[in-house]
Amino acid sequence: MKRMIQLENTRLLVTGGLGFIGSNFILYLFDKFPNCKVVNFDAEFVGSNKKNLEQVSNKKGYQYVKGNINNNTKIEKLIQDCDVVFNFAAESHVDRSIDNPKLFFDSNIMGTYTILEAIRKFDKKLIHISTDEVFGSLKIGSATEKMAFNPSSPYAASKAAAELLVNSYYTTYGIDSIITRCTNNYGPRQFPEKLIPKVILLAKQNKKIPIYGSGKNVRDWIFVFDHCDAIANIFAGGKKGNSYNIAGHNEIDNITIIKKILKIMNKSTSLIKYVRDRPGHDFRYSLNTDKIEREIRWKPKYTFDEGLNFTISWYLNNNSWLRHVSEKSIGRTK
Repeated sequence: MKRMIQLENTRLLVTGGLGFIGSNFILYLFDKFPNCKVVNFDAEFVGSNKKNLEQVSNKKGYQYVKGNINNNTKIEKLIQDCDVVFNFAAESHVDRSIDNPKLFFDSNIMGTYTILEAIRKFDKKLIHISTDEVFGSLKIGSATEKMAFNPSSPYAASKAAAELLVNSYYTTYGIDSIITRCTNNYGPRQFPEKLIPKVILLAKQNKKIPIYGSGKNVRDWIFVFDHCDAIANIFAGGKKGNSYNIAGHNEIDNITIIKKILKIMNKSTSLIKYVRDRPGHDFRYSLNTDKIEREIRWKPKYTFDEGLNFTISWYLNNNSWLRHVSEKSIGRTK
């Protein structure tokens, strides 16, 4: 942790900080660095929840600003006054990207462009948060940082485009940027449209749990606390202009995860309902993490079972948080 002490005296702008990963990152910062200074900029779109950060809302070093990352005036003012931007802001659900791709292009591509222009103008540092989905489905092996992009969904394509923009600004303008690229996150405060919280909440109500196709699609899962720790370590020790893969090394198919949750909750597998698969559903994602292990000396701390048990307990014991989430959000599986 010694090389991360600089965060204590750094002015941080976190975009998308009311969302799942962004809010957990802000909580991580205040836990590790109680005197840090964080401005949270969030548009309060789908997945944002002010309840996520109630426990730090009155902290001296915390400030919340509502706004869209496409608002050039607001972005410039906030970036001018910070040292580093952690860009979590993104539309992130594959199903919704299939239904309405433009929302994803507006947020994930044009929003990134707006941030990059301000980063370039005021010579600030950018940590851009991306996803393993930019590489598309892999039959075998794991994607390294140098593998070519092959996105399958409008969401994945928008995140790939954002990465290309960041890299182009580094190459052309020399901005100080790093890209982090992570596998599927799970943990507390995740919006219930995603697989794990959705299964927990449907099982709690003894409602049918829909699963696409045969349920054999494989994802690598990482506990969100580990992801936050990796991002902070990359900020401290990562190289300018580089990207770093982050993974939990827990490749599990969807049906196995659902059955694990049902077993922990003492619920019947009869709740599982197989439904028609979605268009272009990637079969498997996997990231090679040799680079972060070698250069940053980082590895995840939590096992999948530890993280899953913590997550289930959190959702079952946080009814006040759940009251702020619409039942409509418990839709289709990721």
